[in-house]
Amino acid sequence: MTVAYLGLGANLGDARQTLKDAVVCLAQQHTITVLAKSSLYRTAPIDAGGDDYFNCVVKLDTTLPVRHLLALCHKIELHFGRERPFRNAPRTLDLDILLYGEQSIDEPDLIVPHPRMTERAFALVPLVEIEPTLIIPQHGRADTLLAAVAGQRIEKMKSSCQCMALDADAGSTTAVTSDVAKDTGAGALSAQYTSRDTKGRCS
Repeated sequence: MTVAYLGLGANLGDARQTLKDAVVCLAQQHTITVLAKSSLYRTAPIDAGGDDYFNCVVKLDTTLPVRHLLALCHKIELHFGRERPFRNAPRTLDLDILLYGEQSIDEPDLIVPHPRMTERAFALVPLVEIEPTLIIPQHGRADTLLAAVAGQRIEKMKSSCQCMALDADAGSTTAVTSDVAKDTGAGALSAQYTSRDTKGRCS
């Protein structure tokens, strides 16, 4: 098993709900256990136009090799209507591998740690929220890098919704199925991950 961190972002459609549903899709994979999810954050686009983004970071344990995890991220993006008409285009969903264990990868289509994560508040702030003492390979402790992105606009979203909580003792819940889970042969939701409703109750 490898601990990995994914960055999620969206600024088209119901972006907040899309992020919540995407986390459920990840949790449905039998090769993944969702360990933690940050709060949702509203952030200004960087090097791009369009509406504000909503972002979060997810920590997971996975048996997937990094290439298979990347393919799964792309498949979930497509499931939510992701298109790439031009660089930094607005998007229905963006799933980036921020960290994959302690590995450093430098290939044409995959760089880990993510090459811009230390320059982006929308990646660093939620990452530090769930893992304050995390060491980023080649960069050091994540929380020591926050000062460099302090000038970027980022707002933590307030919500009393508990549907994204990792609570193994939750009562009545609804397991959410998706085409992604079916296509990848995923089973039921992890016992540690529950969702009461992904169709609009969350605010």
